[in-house]
Amino acid sequence: MSLPKIGIVIGSTREGRFGDKVADWIHGVASQRSDLEFEIVDLRDYPLPLYDEPAPPIYQPATHEVAQRLSARMAGLDGYIFITAEYNHAPTGAIKNAIDYLFPELGHKPAAFVGYGGVGGARAVEQLRLILVELRVAPLRDAVHIGLAELLGIREGKTFSDYEYLTRSAETMLDELAWWTRTLREGRNDR
Repeated sequence: MSLPKIGIVIGSTREGRFGDKVADWIHGVASQRSDLEFEIVDLRDYPLPLYDEPAPPIYQPATHEVAQRLSARMAGLDGYIFITAEYNHAPTGAIKNAIDYLFPELGHKPAAFVGYGGVGGARAVEQLRLILVELRVAPLRDAVHIGLAELLGIREGKTFSDYEYLTRSAETMLDELAWWTRTLREGRNDR
């Protein structure tokens, strides 16, 4: 059987985002593993309009062509790492809008989180957990939180390796993600 595939979802689409740096870093840490495969899912590649479908995706698939492409991509993955900035104590509008187009594609799969910004994006991550539970996603406890001090340090020339504790947090998160991915994949196969 092929290795489980994890999508690293960049949840910000704005110009000058920090999410690219975060995605490259977490992909580098994750790619050292031999039990999972990782690929980046950049929401910039899926320019979705504000959600305006005739019926929620729990009842029928999206009709918008870009949403259908995103749906197919997410359906082909076994788990997710959502990277989110924190804007106004919440995740980005782009990631929430993208999630609103999805339902069956995400169900019975695990999700881990890397947040950045005020208090390490913790409030944005917490809201994403609540949203994803409604879509039958298993949100994981362990996450990576990149605070303003680290974010500003990296913008001023430091690297993620200057903050070893972030890598340790990532490794713990990835260990949990691997277990949940294998367990839920087996469960989905038994359905």
